[in-house]
Amino acid sequence: MSSGAPRGQGQTVRLSRGASLSDFADKINANPGSLVQEMFNLGEMVTATQSCSDDTLLLLGEHLGFNVQIVSPEDEDRELLAQFNIDLDAEVAEDRLVSRAPVVTVMGHVDHGKTKLLDAIRKANVVAGEAGGITQHIGAYQVHVPHEGEDRAVTFIDTPGHEAFTAMRARGAQVTDIVILVVAADDGVMPQTIEALNHAKAADVPIVVAVNKVDKPEANPDKVRQQLTEYGLVAEEYGGETMFVNVAAKPGIGIEDLLEAVLLTADASLELTAPIDGPAQGVAIEAHLDKGRGAVATVLVQKGTLRAGDSIVAGGAHGRVRAMLDENGNQVTEAGPARPVMVLGLTAVPGAGDTFLAAADDRTVRQIAEQRQARRRAAAFANSRGRATLETLMEQLKEGEKTSLNLILKGDVSGSVEALEDALFNLDIPEEVQLKVLDRGVGAITESNVMLASASSEPVTIIGFNVRASNKVREMADREGVEIRYYTVIYQAIEEIEAALKGLLKPEYEEVELGTAEIRDVFRSSKIGNISGCIVRSGVIRRNAKARLLRDGTVVADNLTISSLKRFKDDATEVREGFECGLTLGGYNNVQVGDVIETFEMREKVRA
Repeated sequence: MSSGAPRGQGQTVRLSRGASLSDFADKINANPGSLVQEMFNLGEMVTATQSCSDDTLLLLGEHLGFNVQIVSPEDEDRELLAQFNIDLDAEVAEDRLVSRAPVVTVMGHVDHGKTKLLDAIRKANVVAGEAGGITQHIGAYQVHVPHEGEDRAVTFIDTPGHEAFTAMRARGAQVTDIVILVVAADDGVMPQTIEALNHAKAADVPIVVAVNKVDKPEANPDKVRQQLTEYGLVAEEYGGETMFVNVAAKPGIGIEDLLEAVLLTADASLELTAPIDGPAQGVAIEAHLDKGRGAVATVLVQKGTLRAGDSIVAGGAHGRVRAMLDENGNQVTEAGPARPVMVLGLTAVPGAGDTFLAAADDRTVRQIAEQRQARRRAAAFANSRGRATLETLMEQLKEGEKTSLNLILKGDVSGSVEALEDALFNLDIPEEVQLKVLDRGVGAITESNVMLASASSEPVTIIGFNVRASNKVREMADREGVEIRYYTVIYQAIEEIEAALKGLLKPEYEEVELGTAEIRDVFRSSKIGNISGCIVRSGVIRRNAKARLLRDGTVVADNLTISSLKRFKDDATEVREGFECGLTLGGYNNVQVGDVIETFEMREKVRA
């Protein structure tokens, strides 16, 4: 062989996602340079410290006779926590378990009344100030319900859609116990209803159906029950197991029945218990950057008790709990299982669905966070780089012919940014078009975002979702030629980006009136045709502008052009209001005294 890389006899090598050739070399006791040479022989150019994709690591392992195993992020996290003697999956003794509140997620088709229903349940107005009535932020709220003589708590998670629900589940955040599927009685089962149902079934959780808007005259709740039998949800009154509840969120009809159905389903189908003592563990439901408070995360405690002053780590963020607030903004000193609280004091914004845990001291949580951040960076870098092979090098040089849409995503909360990014990568787009997300983050659009966009070799669009850029940043973007688009509704952003990717987003033009002129006299010329002697009544008349001729307020001729324009004997480019001029309409001679010439131009319309 041309290089001195060792050969394996089927030995197993465990590597983390985004590992470099140096990491591989350490595991097999080899010189990294020899692995670089091996990769070159295989037709790939990789440096020793570059993060490699899973395919590259598996290819090299197969070539050298090693059985390479790529460690999943979840397993890697367990191994990392094991170094600090933390076991998330440790068995808990029966006597330590206490019953906890069920955690409920409300899902369904857009405009079927999910937010109104939560509003009615919580007696709080979350829809005010929301664009298009669409819930953009993921929050969590707890309500208390009298049930069979007891005061029972129910925790509601408020998501911006089933994409975010599944994105959180994909990251190991098994948060939800029960799903309430909202279906409008006047609308019936819609495409997103089916999607939400499929996501709930994939999570393997019980479903309670809330048939909303039953107070409307065109409501037909029985039709909804019938339609959902086709998808495996059979109502109890039809001999099935699924509870259907008729509700009307606006007048508040059936809300108590719905909460009772949730508690009955929880008692019948689930054993909801958790240990109340010991260090807290749970999930970050949502997080955002607050101007005055810094990073603020809504967390749902799943095990143990979280107390003010605890050192916690959530994903790649860590810190000490400075304060905890409940859903009404009141300070709380501790939170037990199934209790959502807003935590202040983290150093960075965690992602929606990141697991959090309380540890013994600040040093431990900082080390866990730093190692997680380093690992994520390596994995992200490996995924963003395509395989550079000798065969494809020339193709990559030609790839300038390919069109790619490069985006930087900024949003007000991490759940919205992640839901938007997931939705974008799930778009069905042509192969010759590429979508790249260069960066994503929470908070206002900053100068560094614009610098990153301007430094890229290809045009980059910055998407601001419920956030804006300051005047200084806008000026910088104009100077650097960087486009910033603002959105407040997630579906609008997805639709426009999809249209842009498919090349459908042609510029929209609108007609802008330039000026009008009244014909006072008509001069016949054998060379030119009819010359109109006019006075400019409003605006400005420009040479080569588009024009139409009006007679008694009716359009006589359209799609004309001002082909010549004179002031006395001199040619003019434009003549303003109140002045006289002579003009000819290209190839059109049927003009009369008293006619009005209206000139206009087509300007590109700024998209809202």
